[in-house]
Amino acid sequence: QVQLVESGGGLVQAGGSLRLSCAASGRTGSGYAMGWFRQAPGKERDFVAAITWTGTSTYYATSVKGRFTVGRDNAKNTMYLQMNSLPPEDTAVYYCAAGPIFRSVDYDAVRRYDYWGQGTQVTVSS
Repeated sequence: QVQLVESGGGLVQAGGSLRLSCAASGRTGSGYAMGWFRQAPGKERDFVAAITWTGTSTYYATSVKGRFTVGRDNAKNTMYLQMNSLPPEDTAVYYCAAGPIFRSVDYDAVRRYDYWGQGTQVTVSS
């Protein structure tokens, strides 16, 4: 079992930045990939970014590429998401997830992740 807890969400003005963190506990040495997803009211949960266990490969949704950066520190069992140049459309609940993912085509698939955090609200005001 892996437990995930997100933090760092909040209210920010358009054009601003936020840094989300995801702290993992439990079976953190299992070699899991980790990802960020987000869900706006009335919409499906969408892929945002993902990172392999070693951190050598990262994946981004087209809508956030160039603005968001995902990273992880396995020594601290933590994953990060640096979000810059935020527009109001980025408003959503952001979730971190972990799972045994090894194929590049699977990193953006909700169903491939076994563990999820409770989410953190990000609100971007115009």
